[in-house]
Amino acid sequence: MKIGYFLSSEEYTPAELLAQARGAEQAGFEALWISDHYHPWVDAQGQSPFVWSTIGALSQVCRLPVTTAVTCPTMRIHPAVIAQAAATSAVLHEGRFVLGVGTGEALNEHIFGDAWPQTDVRLEMLEEAVEVIRELWRGGFVNHHGKHYTVEHARIYTRPDTPPPIYVSGFGPKSIELAGRIGDGYVSTMPDAGMVRRFRESGGGDKPCQGGFKAAYADTADEGARIAYERWPNAGVPGELSQVLPSPRHFEQAAELVRPEQVREAFVCGRDPDAHLAMIDEYAKAGFDEVYVANTGPHWQGLFDLYRLEVLPRLR
Repeated sequence: MKIGYFLSSEEYTPAELLAQARGAEQAGFEALWISDHYHPWVDAQGQSPFVWSTIGALSQVCRLPVTTAVTCPTMRIHPAVIAQAAATSAVLHEGRFVLGVGTGEALNEHIFGDAWPQTDVRLEMLEEAVEVIRELWRGGFVNHHGKHYTVEHARIYTRPDTPPPIYVSGFGPKSIELAGRIGDGYVSTMPDAGMVRRFRESGGGDKPCQGGFKAAYADTADEGARIAYERWPNAGVPGELSQVLPSPRHFEQAAELVRPEQVREAFVCGRDPDAHLAMIDEYAKAGFDEVYVANTGPHWQGLFDLYRLEVLPRLR
């Protein structure tokens, strides 16, 4: 299994993300995830740099493969522009780039005042967006007049020798089946064997499955849990709320109903290597090929040291 590090754009400045990328490579991580947000989930996280600027900078500080986890190419940015951004990223990273996509959340995608579509419409938009992106990556001038998108006389001149893979995120049955049908891989944040199986049976076959989880490194599990609850109370917000709430203040209101123990259950807290290994094992047993760990809070160097000295050697 490949072990990667998840760069949380919602919580760290661009300079901190670059420092974490260097640290992750030095610690022995094999790849990077990076989130693509317009807003953080709650104000306590406090950041949200433009991901494409950061991805370009990452190419100059490390040589780890990078996957967006995930970009929504449907509303906030037109898929023709995402196609250009991803192609440039793949050139800068010399082919070590994967475009991870999903249907997004209102939190990030509503900013122009457009109505937030229902799930079936968002899935339809995502499928057409992926079609537009791949058509542009083939080269030549593209004219596309679809149900949701129009492209006229557009050509991407800066392209990698091989188009980047497109991995698709999915949690519900319909989105997972779409991922299996159109994706070059699958992205999830739940160690659920049923989800992996549905992806593979829906056309995913033996394509790569990436999973990710959050950690809160600290001297004790209790201190890590405190940091997690302070920074990520939204981790306990249930159901479809994460897709429909439109702003950080609404997540903060919903998080008032979240108990600290709910957030603690969603994180690996503290510095016990066995706890991290147990979580990685959950993803392995569920059938994932790659797993990415994100740190919350100020002690990310401690997490790198833990993985370099105790976690990664035991896995290998």
